[in-house]
Amino acid sequence: MKILIATDAWEPQVNGVVRTLQATIDDLRQRGHVVKMVTPRDFQTFAMPTYPDIRLAMVTAGTLRAVLVAEQPDAIHIATEGPIGWAMRGACLALGRCFTTSYHTRFPEYVSARVPVPEWMTYAMLRHFHAPAARVMVSTHSMRADLKAHGFTHLAHWPRGVDTALFHPDQPRVLDLPRPIFLTVSRLAPEKNLQAFLGLDLPGSKVVVGDGPQADALKARFPHVHFAGLKQGRDLAALYASADAFVFPSLTDTYGIVLLEAAASGLPVAAFPVPGPLDVVGGSDVACLDFDLRRACLAALAVPRPRCRAFAMTRSWPAATDAFVANLAPATATAAASAA
Repeated sequence: MKILIATDAWEPQVNGVVRTLQATIDDLRQRGHVVKMVTPRDFQTFAMPTYPDIRLAMVTAGTLRAVLVAEQPDAIHIATEGPIGWAMRGACLALGRCFTTSYHTRFPEYVSARVPVPEWMTYAMLRHFHAPAARVMVSTHSMRADLKAHGFTHLAHWPRGVDTALFHPDQPRVLDLPRPIFLTVSRLAPEKNLQAFLGLDLPGSKVVVGDGPQADALKARFPHVHFAGLKQGRDLAALYASADAFVFPSLTDTYGIVLLEAAASGLPVAAFPVPGPLDVVGGSDVACLDFDLRRACLAALAVPRPRCRAFAMTRSWPAATDAFVANLAPATATAAASAA
């Protein structure tokens, strides 16, 4: 099958959406599918306001209509709601092509955390964006219920996985700091709620991996925290394996692949009991979820590392790819007929 995936989130960005797409595309190609990507790398770009490291494409629906006519894909998936997503949506509607979409981020909550825009207004815009899709893929059942309550339709489950070969407790230990070491891996941005972790009175050391628009402000406010910068691959895996507990302070993430990466590395998780952590590690014995995040951090230290590893081994990327393929709709069908 020839699958066209359009996304505004792509390399060199480093986030859960990009890692999800990379793993899914690799698995699709190993199965013999042909994957065509439409990303910001294909166009002139401009810096996203407040996120200069994120480049947004200058693209029109007309340009992407030509791509669809030339490629003739069997299935079309729109992964994000940025300029490429909107342009591909317009191209599909103009040509009468069926497509699927995915909802990765609690964008209304993110926007309202940064600027005075009411959540209902952003939800209305996103509902309009996803309405023509044959299926809207979401990563968790709680997100599916939440979007349904906001009027979204044609919702389908697309879970996530983890690379258990890369993220492993036996990676080299690279942190020589007072223990216990509490680690978080995150984009450094206001919506990630990092101050809830960095401001805690905890023993040992705190380590932050990642970069973003709030980096300088956080470094100035929390001078005793160790900021490792942006890390990927084995460098990132080694940092996971070197810590004693993983802290996830976000209140708005829809999933959090880092939770699975931490567990695969043998790290117990401390987080708030909110959607995201509840869906990924809630009900397991590898996480301590508590609205008192300090109490959760200290309790996590008592969780055995082998238990975390065993939990992660049950979450595979091939199973996630199975769900993605099952949710795809034929590009030649109309959205209404496919949804029915």
